[in-house]
Amino acid sequence: MSASTYLGIDLGTSGLKLTLVGSDGAVVAEAEETYELEAAQPGYAEIDPHDWSRALDRCVDRLIQSPGGGHAGAAVAAVGFSGQMHGVVLTDPDGKPLRPAVLWPDRRAASVMTRWHDLAPNIRGALSNPLVPGMAGPLLTWLRDHEPGLVGDALVASPKDWLRRQLTSGDAAGDRSDASATLLWDVVADDWSVPALELAGVCRSQLAVPLPSDVVVGTTRLLGGDDVPVVTGAADTAAALVALERSDSGLLGEGGVVVNAGTGIQILRTGARPEVRVDPKTHLYGDASGGWYEMLAIQNGGLALDWAQATLGASWSEAVTLAGGTAPGSSGATFLPFLTGERGGVAPVAPSAGWRHLTTTTGRAELLRAAFEAYAFTIRRGMEIIDATEGPVLLTGGGGRDPWLRQLLADVLDRPVRYVTLRSVSAVGAAVLAARGVGTDLDVPATVVEVEPGRAFGALDAAYARWVTALGGDQGNALTTPPTRHETANPRRGGAGGL
Repeated sequence: MSASTYLGIDLGTSGLKLTLVGSDGAVVAEAEETYELEAAQPGYAEIDPHDWSRALDRCVDRLIQSPGGGHAGAAVAAVGFSGQMHGVVLTDPDGKPLRPAVLWPDRRAASVMTRWHDLAPNIRGALSNPLVPGMAGPLLTWLRDHEPGLVGDALVASPKDWLRRQLTSGDAAGDRSDASATLLWDVVADDWSVPALELAGVCRSQLAVPLPSDVVVGTTRLLGGDDVPVVTGAADTAAALVALERSDSGLLGEGGVVVNAGTGIQILRTGARPEVRVDPKTHLYGDASGGWYEMLAIQNGGLALDWAQATLGASWSEAVTLAGGTAPGSSGATFLPFLTGERGGVAPVAPSAGWRHLTTTTGRAELLRAAFEAYAFTIRRGMEIIDATEGPVLLTGGGGRDPWLRQLLADVLDRPVRYVTLRSVSAVGAAVLAARGVGTDLDVPATVVEVEPGRAFGALDAAYARWVTALGGDQGNALTTPPTRHETANPRRGGAGGL
């Protein structure tokens, strides 16, 4: 391998991915390792940060052994990072973790949210984001209340920044895309919010200084060979947008909406503007290029699918086979996937999960089908909330890998879906940032699979209406049931109206 390559490292909630990208923007080699979160009590979501380091070491070994990766160490010109958002890693000055990292599915900070809602409207409005227990600010408030001896003297890092520091022997940088997702960031001022910091019990000196996502902050010999520059990197969704923006297919130039479907689900629109918003339903985060994007975040995506499969003792292939062989609408069965509660108005905040409307004819196949349909229904509801009614649906993430699930989503939306086949769009975006940090602009070849909706919409539309009704009734807090599609015009067929 004589040409330069660029390594993207994506630190996800349930796994770590490495993607090696060539100077032509094409993926050269990939590797992935998984890990599990720890839940000492219901509602907890923690992990030993060293599990990430160990996963990275195993992933490097796999990458080197993979086709195209055998001589990676001598060819890598730069390394970039992307990572899960909102997590809190408390460390000593040398970067040693003081306790397990607390991650976004964690709900223990629900007990402190009254204090966040009691912030003056002008302060909440400047944060311009929903007040969510799993974001760094509320998590720090809870930790300060229960572990004050740690929080007062600790440095606070995001997951990806902690892992990057292990490679560079001590850089303590952060980046704006992660900082803006902490609920400690004044979106209007584009800087830390002093009142939010006070409520979280931390000060600026404990936080990483936000730098541009493509700045070189250190070097590493991760893959052997000479010292290789390492750039700051970006939050996973911001990094994914970088890859899509650099796509040779101009994927983001056509408007529409991006659905990143994985453990959680993110529905994104670019080109947002910073503004005062008191108690909004959608998030407003900094991107990796100095701009902003709007996002509706759903916690219970693949997280709930994995739970349903495990509960019913089905592998992925078995689950897809059984669900795919069952009629649309799951014979009336409904699955509520909100194991950890929700945010953004998709569902009530309190956890609500399980199957409803079961009869003596409901079997394992129907239960599995209902879980898959709920996955697609959740995306549809999120798109209605964010008012994403025009343009193509651009699908990324592991939730789009299975052809049957892609088709189900197109059928539920009654709208074409374009699936980007890059295995880890965020890791590719991290590699693009790495290249940018050493003066190279990469264009990313991206294969897109076009999926047209089939004929199952009628049954799925009726099932969706039942699902929304069941969700509202289960919480005793009725949600507005949207009209079924046959009550509105279908924009895909030239009419007016909504989704």
